[in-house]
Order: sequence, then C-alpha cells, then structure tokens
Amino acid sequence: MTTKPETKDNGLKWFSDVAWIKNIATLRNTLAKHKIKISVLGAILVLWLFCLPKKLFEDPTSTVVNSSDGILIGARIADDGQWRFPQLDSVPKRFEECILLFEDEYFYRHPGFNPISIVKAIGHNLTKKNRRGGSTITQQVIRLSRKNRGRTYWEKCIEIFMATRLELGYSKEEILNLYASHTPYGGNVVGLETAAWRYFGLPAHELSWGQSAALAILPNAPSLIFPGRNEQVLLDKRNRLLQKLRDKGVIDETTYELALEEPLPQKPMPLPDVAPHLTERIRNEHPGQRITTSIERPLQNRLNLLAERHYQQLKSNEIHNLAILVLDVETRKVLGYVGNSPSGKDHANYVDIITKNRSTGSTLKPFLFASLLDEGIVLPHSLVEDVPTVINGYHPQNFDKKHVGAVPASRALSRSLNVPAVRLLREYGLQKFYNKLKKMNLESLDRPSSYYGLSLILGGAESSLWEVTQTYAALASTLNYFVDHSSTYRPTEFLEPSYLLEDKLDFGEQQFDPPIFGAGAIYGTFQSMMEVNRPEGSENWQFFDSSQPIAWKTGTSFGFKDAWAVGTTPKYTIGVWVGNADGEGRPGLTGITAAAPILFDVLDALPYSNWFQEPFDDLTELEVCTQSGYRASVYCNETQKEYVPTHGTRSGPCTYHQQIFLDDSEQFRVHSDCYPLEDMVAQNWFVLPPVLEYYYTTSHPNYAPLPPYLDGCSSMESQPMDFLYPKRNETILLPKDLGNTTSDIVLKLAHQQSNAIVYWYLDETYLGKTENFHELILDIKPGDYVLSATDHLGNRLEQSIQVRLASEN
Repeated sequence: MTTKPETKDNGLKWFSDVAWIKNIATLRNTLAKHKIKISVLGAILVLWLFCLPKKLFEDPTSTVVNSSDGILIGARIADDGQWRFPQLDSVPKRFEECILLFEDEYFYRHPGFNPISIVKAIGHNLTKKNRRGGSTITQQVIRLSRKNRGRTYWEKCIEIFMATRLELGYSKEEILNLYASHTPYGGNVVGLETAAWRYFGLPAHELSWGQSAALAILPNAPSLIFPGRNEQVLLDKRNRLLQKLRDKGVIDETTYELALEEPLPQKPMPLPDVAPHLTERIRNEHPGQRITTSIERPLQNRLNLLAERHYQQLKSNEIHNLAILVLDVETRKVLGYVGNSPSGKDHANYVDIITKNRSTGSTLKPFLFASLLDEGIVLPHSLVEDVPTVINGYHPQNFDKKHVGAVPASRALSRSLNVPAVRLLREYGLQKFYNKLKKMNLESLDRPSSYYGLSLILGGAESSLWEVTQTYAALASTLNYFVDHSSTYRPTEFLEPSYLLEDKLDFGEQQFDPPIFGAGAIYGTFQSMMEVNRPEGSENWQFFDSSQPIAWKTGTSFGFKDAWAVGTTPKYTIGVWVGNADGEGRPGLTGITAAAPILFDVLDALPYSNWFQEPFDDLTELEVCTQSGYRASVYCNETQKEYVPTHGTRSGPCTYHQQIFLDDSEQFRVHSDCYPLEDMVAQNWFVLPPVLEYYYTTSHPNYAPLPPYLDGCSSMESQPMDFLYPKRNETILLPKDLGNTTSDIVLKLAHQQSNAIVYWYLDETYLGKTENFHELILDIKPGDYVLSATDHLGNRLEQSIQVRLASEN
C-alpha cells in the first residue's frame, strides 16, 4: 500500500528533472543564438547604469554669506568668473509653477523625456525656420552638466539616454533643484537664487508671480535681459505665461492683473555687501560655500552708518581707518563686524583691521588689575605709587606727564595711569603675568616675555581687535556663569569667537576652580572700569552719560598710531580700533577722543543690558581703611565695610597710618626722651613717604603733613627726606650744545617737614642750602659723582649719579 505513492512521487520528480534539463538546454541554445544581441544589451545596460558622474556639476560656486535671519549680506564671485550661488535647498513654489508650465508641463509624469514633445519638435524643425528643442527639464539638466556640447540629434539622443538614468537616481524635486541652481540667466548670472538677487534684489522665495514668470522665461532666451533691447518680446512672453497661469487656475484674476503691472528686470543690480570684510574673510576660510552667519542684519546696518559718520569726522585729521566688533557674551558669536571704514582705495580700506595685530596700548591693564585682586596683592581701592620711576633705564610716563604721588588702584585703572601700572607689573612679576596672557589665548604674543619687558603693559606687545575683544567677552562670561550656575566655572571660557550661526562652542564641563581669574576679581575690575575713564579735567565730557552701564577701557599706542576702546556689558562686548592702516600717527589720535565716541554710539544701538550681578560666593566682607584702601589697621581712624575678592584677606594692613605723640598743644611732635610721658597726646596720623607726599599734596590740599618736632626733641624717623631728581639709577643726559662742556641741571628733594633746612653737597663739596622748596640749580660736567644732602636735624641722604653727554648714550 505504501510503495505505490513512493513510486508515484519518484515518477513526478523524474518528470520534473527532465523538464528542468530541457529548459536549461533551451536557454543555452537561445543564449548561444542571440549572444551578440545580449552582449550589446548588457553593455548598454552597464553603460546606462554608470553613465552619470558621481557629481553631476563640478563648476565652482560663489561664496555666499547670509545674516542670522537667512538674508544675503554678501557674496564673492566664483573662481571661473560666474555668479553661481551654491545649490538651493528647495525651489520656490511660484517659480516651480511658472517653469513647469513654460518648459515642461508633464515633468512629474514622464520618465526623463517626453515622446510627444520630441515628435512635435521634429515636425516643427522640418517645417519652420526657427528651431525647437522639445527637451524636458531633466534633459536640460543633462545638457547643462555636459557644458552645452551642441544641439545635434546625436547629442539629443545622449541627453535622453542620460536623462532616464537621472530619473532613476534622483527624485523629481532634486532634478528641479538642479535645474534652478545651474541654468544660465544671461551674462555671468547662473542659477535662480543668483538671478533673483541680481535682477530684483530679492531672495528667490520672495519673488512675486510677475518676477517668477520673467525668470522662468529668461533661461529659454537670456539675451532678452539687456535693457533697451527686446523688452517688448520679453514682456509679451511673460504676459502669455501669466495668462496661461490664470487660465490653468494657478492664479486668480486679481493676481494676474497685478502681475501684469510689475516692471521687467533691467541690468543686473549690485549684490548686497553689508559686511564686506567678513565676507572676504569667509571667502578665504570657506570658499564656494553658502554660510549663514550670526550677524544681526539691523545691527550691522547701524554699525555701517556709524562707521561712515565717524569716518567723515576723523578724516579731517587725516585718520582714515577704523574697525568695530560686537560679540554676544553668552554664545561668543559675532553680531556685528566692520573690518574697516569706507575710506576708499587710497587708504587701504580693503584691509580687515579686526584680524591685524596692532600695539595694544593700555587695553591689557584690566588683566593685570584682575590678577592683583585675584591673589590679594591689592584691594580695589588700595593706594599705589605714582611717582617718577626709572627701572633699568626704562622711564615710563603718564599720558599727561604728571604724577599724583599715591592713587587708589581702581582710579589708576580708570584713569589709565602708566606709572602705577608699570610699578605694579614689576611687583606682580613680568613672566607670571605673561603666562596668564598666554592662558587667555592671546596667541599674538609669540615672543618671550623678556622681549616685551615692562612695556608690555603699556602697548609694548601687539594683538588684534579680534583677540582683545574676545578676552573681554570671556571675562564677562566667566562672571555671568559663576552667578547663574551655583558658583561654578567653565574651563575653556577663553575660546575664539565664531561667526557661524550653527557653530556650538564647547566651554567645557562645570568645575569649582576658576579658569584664570575668580569671579570676585573680575567683578572688582569691572566696577573700576565702569568709573569715569578719562584724563583729569574732562568731567563734562559728553560720552559718560551713557544710557546703560558698561565696563570699558581705552588705549593709545606710542606715537598716536592706534586708538582703542573696548567695553563689555553682561550681554555684549564691543571692540573699537581707530587709526591709519599704514601705521601713520596723528596728533589727537587717542582712545578717549577717537575710539570712545564710537564705542558709546555702538552701545546706544544695542538693547539695554543691566549691570553685572555681584558674585557674593567669591567675595568677602572686610574692614577697610577709608583713606588708604588697605585692610584697616588699629591706627586707621575711619574705616568701612567693603566686599572684596576672597583672597583680599591675604593683603597686609594699612601701613600709611601710624600713631604719633604730640605735646599738650597738639602742634609739635614729641617723644618720651624729651617730653613728660603723662603730658603727651597720642594721635593716629596718615603719613606718606617723602617722595609720595611731595606729589600727593599738589592734588590733595587737605593732606596734613606731620607736625614738626618740638624744640629740643630730635627726629626719630628713619628717613624724612628723599631725592626727586635725579632719581635712583637714573643717568643724567646733558645736551651737546655748541661745544659747551657744562650744563645746568635742577636738583630736587622732598622733605616731610615744611620748615626744614637742607644743605647740599657734591663729592663732599658744599653747594648751598634750600628752605621750604628744596630745588637747587647746578652747573655740572659729565662724570660720576656722589650727591648728598643733610637737613637741619642731621638726617643725611646720598646716592651716586652719572652725568653723560646725550651723544655718549
């Protein structure tokens, strides 16, 4: 019973195998018989599959720069001399309706070619003089990619062949995009987006129906664009297309009538060039790309107007160049970029000053001040010395050539005094400060610290507006982040800014250690920089009544070659440079007069920003001497509570207040060796060293010098007097004047007692005596001497001096 089914199954399998063998044999015979045809078909199939290049268009593209809202603000022509914008993301709907109705109504239905259109074109060409192509948009894309190799029937067959392959590999939307991006529009204008800007001054997506219809026609006859020629032909073509759009129901009657009234495109319009130096920079850094920047277009336009206005004022003094940079503190993005003034080719206005290194002037002083505060070396209002100074032959001078003896550190910063800055840099350490600047990514400092010396703080080094502005922004961001994120910091605050809208800067993970400066030191620095930053005597200067608070600093380089003004609010950082690109100095070219007015005009163009919040977690309350600004000692009569950076507790107590003893009339000083102890009156007194006192009293008439000693009481002070000129380690240079071998110099000395008598000696030779004002004229020859002075109480002072002819030095 079971063997029959198995026999039957085996029989079926046998018959099936026989049929299969017969089919294989038949196939082999067929292949052998038609092997040539099959080989040709196979070759054609392979050719069809690989007939398209990997990249259909290799043409160079223009560099296109957009603002943060996607609007064109600048472009640079492609390397082949064509205005060819990078490919569009999508084709505007209005243009799509126009181009399909005019060129290829069955675009979304055919496989790359339209047989009916081809037959009609052949019939037309055989019976009419003018030629008709019958090409689909897909075929035209192929023709454009093959550089228009001619309009022969053979070329047409190649286009059809490749068009079908293009349809397989690309979507209809991508093909239409290729067409819109690479079709010529007359002259050297290529692509819809380029044509929209060149002929209408608009982005393609804002084109009206009339404008879209005109641009749909132009690729078919680009010669019609020349003004004064063929305008009626272009008008008729456009109107017929608009009528067709109406008849098809694409547009209504009202839209049609309005579109008919729209003017035709004329000669190509200049492209927007709102930020020319940034556009040129992008052309070098991102050639041939479409870049969307972080530039805020309304702000940029305002900056351009400000630059033009201030240039018109500055050029009267033969100052021809300026630059403005505005950064967003939080994101570190570039919001405004004016690389140079519109000064014309004669004054190198094409140079992007923002990226060029110039002498920094005093713009680095806030970084030194922050360093001193951060380490507790000084408190914000501690008195620092401002007296004539010579350090290894280097003789720094204040801008006004004057000295005030002693000045609060905050005021020394706000008034940008040079002598205190140099003395503080020597105290802090040149190499130590230089290392901090390198950590702040001031890459322009490419030489060792010894090359710059102490002049580093006064403009002896060079940096760019880009670097300096980014550093101020980093300080502001450090302070903001500390306040807003539970008293933490980010390790990489001092990053280079970015002008790319989508670029996300990495500031690192939260940490408790400050990257360079603590928030308290930064806040103290900004508080000082917010104070009136001006030369003495300019209290009514117009720019200090700003509508919003700002921490700002000016700078002027040696020889009046560079004027700087840099300021920051919690939201924005502004950098301004003014000068001549060729380095020519001009009288009056200072930060306060040339750059600061621009800074404040820019500030007024920005949204309001509140002042920085106090970083209480990095501040400590300290009892401070009101008069000296140091931590209060037991001898300070007037004290006040102040919040200072945390490390301010390391600062020493006030040394300028001391206890003195007076007689019962409180007019003379006494001591226990010459006056009864029970009759002495103890008082706390503010006392400056002789040299500081000499200059301090000129600007502080309320300063009370120490009372003189009572007759019979000798001085117990270590040194109540000091030389003002010549200063220690200073070489006196005599002018070489008509062969004379001697010259007059004026010796100066400061004494704490107003009624002191001083006797002068040169190499033990008596010169004379002075009273009240201790100045003595001396006729002297070149040589080495010992100058000494003795007062009426027997105090003696001496130092070695060198006198040289100016030609010997």
